[in-house]
Amino acid sequence: MAASAEMKRPNVVVVGAGPAGVRAAQALVDAGLRPTVIDEGRRDGGQIYRRQPEGFSRSYETLYGSEAARAASLHRDFDALRTQIDYLPDTLVWNIGPKAVHIVSGTRYRKLAFDSLIICTGATDRLMPVPGWHFAGTYSLGGAQVALKSQGCAIGARVVMMGTGPLLYLVAAQYVKAGATVSAVLDTSTFAQRLRALPQLLAIPSTLRKGIALMRVLRGAGVPVHRGVTPVAIEGSSAHGVSGVRVKLANDTTLNVTCEAVALGYHLRSETQLADLAGCVFRFDTATQTWLPQIDEDGRSSVAGIYLAGDGARVRGADAAERAGRLAALAALHDAGIERGGAAQLRTELARFTRFAAGLRTAFPWPARFAAALPDDTIVCRCEAITAGELRHVVREMGATEANRAKAFSRVGMGRCQGRYCSHAGAEVIAAEARVPVEAVGRLRGQAPVKPLPMALEAESGMENVR
Repeated sequence: MAASAEMKRPNVVVVGAGPAGVRAAQALVDAGLRPTVIDEGRRDGGQIYRRQPEGFSRSYETLYGSEAARAASLHRDFDALRTQIDYLPDTLVWNIGPKAVHIVSGTRYRKLAFDSLIICTGATDRLMPVPGWHFAGTYSLGGAQVALKSQGCAIGARVVMMGTGPLLYLVAAQYVKAGATVSAVLDTSTFAQRLRALPQLLAIPSTLRKGIALMRVLRGAGVPVHRGVTPVAIEGSSAHGVSGVRVKLANDTTLNVTCEAVALGYHLRSETQLADLAGCVFRFDTATQTWLPQIDEDGRSSVAGIYLAGDGARVRGADAAERAGRLAALAALHDAGIERGGAAQLRTELARFTRFAAGLRTAFPWPARFAAALPDDTIVCRCEAITAGELRHVVREMGATEANRAKAFSRVGMGRCQGRYCSHAGAEVIAAEARVPVEAVGRLRGQAPVKPLPMALEAESGMENVR
């Protein structure tokens, strides 16, 4: 009987070792399972709690600021799990087939079977092009943060942070604390939008207080903060890179800021490529103006046995991701006939984070209107060097008002990022030119591999698990 029960234990694979993935793995181990945890990074923690490389000795307070205790807790708990899970770092899930993930590490690849798959792929920067953003020295806010956390270096001697969202102020404050010179913080949202969002932001007062504390750091360092700006251009040249930023202020005057590097970002977008390859149904989310995989309140997708958690499903922040990861694991256990408590409490807590996330969208809205105003020579797709004018041409002359048709005619989204950084803005350019809602443009279909693979690969064993 015991052997029969053991045979029925589900084989669960967790993709991602950030807040959601770690808590999912922890819940599975607590239930007596030994999950496989696959992570593209060399070390656990995800983007927000990214660990510094071995040999670096910066303190948690230096790296994570007000989130030091949470980062330490996540890292400590994952370290405790290491002997109870099969951990595959530096490993990319590049495709998903029926009940199997296709993985590659270095030049070795194989298929890994699963009964249940919990996808915790996190989020990346949501970007809006601006003339000159292709110059060397232009980074995403997340990229600027990675440089600081992983290598202990700034992206430039004088840096401008531009865009909107909590990450804008978090990265700026982190750079100030690290001793870097932040020449300006240029926010496209307004103070009035913050006030309108306040009732929803009060759903989690502690997080609101952390945001206020970041502003105090910037004020204390004398960093100029301008709200309600309209980006005009990143100045520079192909030969020498970024030399400055030009924006229009809320009072219609022009501001020029000299700098050597720019970090851009307009809040975050869910990493949904793997959910797409798994065949999950997507729905257009009017609140975020993005296409998101359909999930129930516990993280079940439209595909049996596949669960989505964390910012890769809904952007609600790291604290919510921890809860969503555990909840998705509980759902997978329930569906496998293993009952564990705590789901109801997690749903209640996540509802508060959902309200807070709605407040953030009000406070820091996606500036869709900027896409229509982009000059024709502005590069939209940096991988393929496709301009706004080229996109508008395929709309006007070829009738390509749907995202994939525009991709076929223009190559937008065909580069190594596969549309991660240009798809949202590209859809806005198409929608503005076609005079249709952005929802009508649709979304770029996911293609394997989700990221580039080495030309030479060596096959490992087939469908068996790593245990």
